[in-house]
Amino acid sequence: MVALAGFAATAFGIAPMTPDAADLPRRIVTESVTPADIETQLEALAQHELELYRSDLTRSSDTADTLLQRLNVDDAKAATFIRTDAVARKLLAGRAGKMVQVRTGATGELEELIARSAAESTGQFATHFSRLRISRENGQFRVSDEVAPLVAQVRMGSGTIRNSLFAATDEARIPDPVASQIAEVFATDIDFHRELRRGDTFSVVYEALTADGEPITWNQSSGRLLAAEFASNGKTFSAVWFKDADGKGGYFDLNGQSKRRSFLASPMEFSRVTSGFAMRMHPILQTWKQHKGVDYGAPSGTPVRSVGDGVVDFAGWQNGYGNVIQIKHSNERSTVYAHLSRIDVKKGQRIEQGMRIGAVGATGWATGPHLHFEVKLRGEQQDPLAIAKSSETLTIAPAAKLQFAQLARGAKAQLDAAESIGLSAYAE
Repeated sequence: MVALAGFAATAFGIAPMTPDAADLPRRIVTESVTPADIETQLEALAQHELELYRSDLTRSSDTADTLLQRLNVDDAKAATFIRTDAVARKLLAGRAGKMVQVRTGATGELEELIARSAAESTGQFATHFSRLRISRENGQFRVSDEVAPLVAQVRMGSGTIRNSLFAATDEARIPDPVASQIAEVFATDIDFHRELRRGDTFSVVYEALTADGEPITWNQSSGRLLAAEFASNGKTFSAVWFKDADGKGGYFDLNGQSKRRSFLASPMEFSRVTSGFAMRMHPILQTWKQHKGVDYGAPSGTPVRSVGDGVVDFAGWQNGYGNVIQIKHSNERSTVYAHLSRIDVKKGQRIEQGMRIGAVGATGWATGPHLHFEVKLRGEQQDPLAIAKSSETLTIAPAAKLQFAQLARGAKAQLDAAESIGLSAYAE
């Protein structure tokens, strides 16, 4: 994974009128080099003080002793200071997951500890972080606690599918929020539950929020996915985030075709699908029947969204469906959301795409918490993914096409660079 200084069409430009390296004069210089003897090298090394750096995340079960032991700090005075000082005790207070870095001497005594975590003020949570610093000065420990701004960095990475999308992004050290955005952006191109294959590859450019140059681990630690490319089953799909002069933004492929369609592929963010559009054994009736829909396994209370604009036709209880919502859409299409634990809309209410309408549950004929989702066309049940792929797309305004073309060229250059770096790492 590589941090980038910017995101522009000229990021990988080549200077014109530069002479070809093959035409430049060359000569070979041979020189014998005699290294210093081992004793001299050891004496030189002995003159340098050894400093060791280690980092980890705090855990809910941590004490001062267990945290320092995990960081290979051997310093009873430091542990006592963390336990007894009012400010230092913040290190283990509140939520786990604080980013801790220590600097120790050769014998393991603590020289400095810095802990970075989410800002305590809700108004600063998305823009700032807390920095707790414990340092040894003249044999005494000092502690400070301050708030500093988060900094957005543009980063890039790439990966290869071996087991799952999230396993691949973990291996590439790409944050989970970016993985979820990848699945959302390409949801109508690839069925991430049924079509992913071993060997599929992806490259991404994204914003990361950093604290002192380190990507944060709390909240949604990444910003927007800026560009992505996904190669699957012999096809390559692309996406670039583009905002026009009016401030309206969206994802488009490199040819300017919008990735957003009038129907989303899924009524939930990327999640585990427990059964697809196929024959299956009904969990209650225990008889084979056509399961014309998709069941999304998810914890009870997980938000459910409308896949398209429409009007609520029904919101209430229906036999085996339990709590269910039915929405009418344009072009004689309708959607069904069943087994809900909660209904957040009313009959006749106008709904926008992506709006939260309820939550996952296990009402009606359900053996566990999940969402049953159906799409109908003129009353006939359809494959939800097929309907999403065939739904209408949006286009870039003619006046913005030149600006988009420049952005797309820069994005493609960065995606190519991300891919080459990933291939080099894989080869090693």
